[in-house]
Amino acid sequence: MSATSEMLALVPALPCDAEGPVFREPWEAQAFALAIDAHARGLFSWPEWAAELSTQIKAAQAAGDPDTGETYYSHWLATLESLTVQKGAVSRAQLEQVQGAWDRAAKATPHGQPVVLADSALAGIDI
Repeated sequence: MSATSEMLALVPALPCDAEGPVFREPWEAQAFALAIDAHARGLFSWPEWAAELSTQIKAAQAAGDPDTGETYYSHWLATLESLTVQKGAVSRAQLEQVQGAWDRAAKATPHGQPVVLADSALAGIDI
């Protein structure tokens, strides 16, 4: 079984078509790719990923998420953030610094233009 097949079997709620995962927004594909890369680097196993993703989805449902599938990659991203902090790849403070930098960059970017994060926004963070 390939790594992709293994992952797809463990996360059956993953939005897919006949060719594989589908994404509505570029950030969803990027979050997907980051998780695949983190797994390939040995940061976590797929069973660990599936367990944490399940935890994130259940917490969101308990908080009122209607679980229509539209928020799936928000849970995927929350899982990625949680596992990278749990495994010591980044600290919570570093994660918050990067989130803040992206938020400021997005707010400063004219509509329709790509959001660009300045290298200085990541000073001291090895990601």
